[in-house]
Amino acid sequence: MIDIAAIKSRFEALEPFLTERDRRLFAAGEARAAGRGGIAAVSVATGIARSTIGRGLVDLRLGTTPFGARVRRSGGGSKPATEIQPGLLDALNTLVESSIRGDPEAPLRWVSKSQRHLSAALAERGFTAGQKLVGRLLKKLGFSLQANSKTREGTNHPDRNAQFDHISAQVKAFQAAGEPAISVDTKKKELVGDFKNGGRELRPKGQPEPVRVHDFMIPELGKAVPYGVYDIAANTGWINLGINHDTAVFAVESIRRWWYELGASRYPAASKLLINADCGGSNGVRVRLWKRELQVLADELGIAISVCHLPPGTSKWNRVEHKLFAFITQNWRGKPLVSHEVIVQLIASTTTKTGLSIACRIDRGDYEKGIKITNAEMASLNIQHADFHGEWNYTIRPRKAKL
Repeated sequence: MIDIAAIKSRFEALEPFLTERDRRLFAAGEARAAGRGGIAAVSVATGIARSTIGRGLVDLRLGTTPFGARVRRSGGGSKPATEIQPGLLDALNTLVESSIRGDPEAPLRWVSKSQRHLSAALAERGFTAGQKLVGRLLKKLGFSLQANSKTREGTNHPDRNAQFDHISAQVKAFQAAGEPAISVDTKKKELVGDFKNGGRELRPKGQPEPVRVHDFMIPELGKAVPYGVYDIAANTGWINLGINHDTAVFAVESIRRWWYELGASRYPAASKLLINADCGGSNGVRVRLWKRELQVLADELGIAISVCHLPPGTSKWNRVEHKLFAFITQNWRGKPLVSHEVIVQLIASTTTKTGLSIACRIDRGDYEKGIKITNAEMASLNIQHADFHGEWNYTIRPRKAKL
């Protein structure tokens, strides 16, 4: 049996040092050594076309490529496809941006659309890009096609993709109008104290950070409840670090604090706000308290608040997970979260090469659980449900004009 993984490993180790001719000859040598089926296996392992490997085999047999010969004739080769077709890379990125999947705590992103489908979708937009070119461009963009993994949450709603298209259209419309659009969610609660934190951190050899064996909450320290607000256009984050319960009141208070800390100065002429939120949790689609508190906030700010919920079972697709929480987790890996102050410092020090910055404040408020909202209170809300899935998409307007 041909060991494709071994061939791929050898090729990836040498590729940075190989010319085009060297790659062709390397592939040909591996194919010849592999025997029957070698060309197909090496093509899969290296991504080099079978025809190219065939030419390499001819070169090896005839000895027609002596050392020092030109790789190709002067002036040979075509210009990069992205140069010939301006906008190709941006078009591909737009196609896959709404299809990002995976563990939000990992840096790897991957797309759910096959290279063949992406190639066809690009053709519909006037671009010419075969599957192999799409694969190279995806790698350049930081994406990678992956096999199926058992990470699905719940069942797929028949209008799932349509809802994602609706959310994308709403975000673009708000951004085009200069209005704020944010993605929100509560990050996983963390025990405060000298507990084990996932990941590794550089320390003197043989001297790991000592932490507790058992993860039992320390009553005087409690837990940390990070509620995140990610400003999509500005690529900035806000974390309201609660020490109490994750309730709808806490969720809306986090958005309120973001607005007064960052949003109001960044969007001084804002007349409306778009919120992307999960379908469940403290900001869930069925949580009455969430809607009532948003009405209070809309009345207070004097602006309309539109909400688009992600479809059921797609919480890992939330932008705040990939754009904010993932980098926070990477930044504090291997560091015990010994106090709320340490957590604030670790979050605030999180940055990325793309310019992400995060502000974090401790919220010492006491948020009561189990608050019930009556039918009368719900009837008093100035809420307008969208024609498309009004339970997921709605706008709450101020009940009276802002003075």
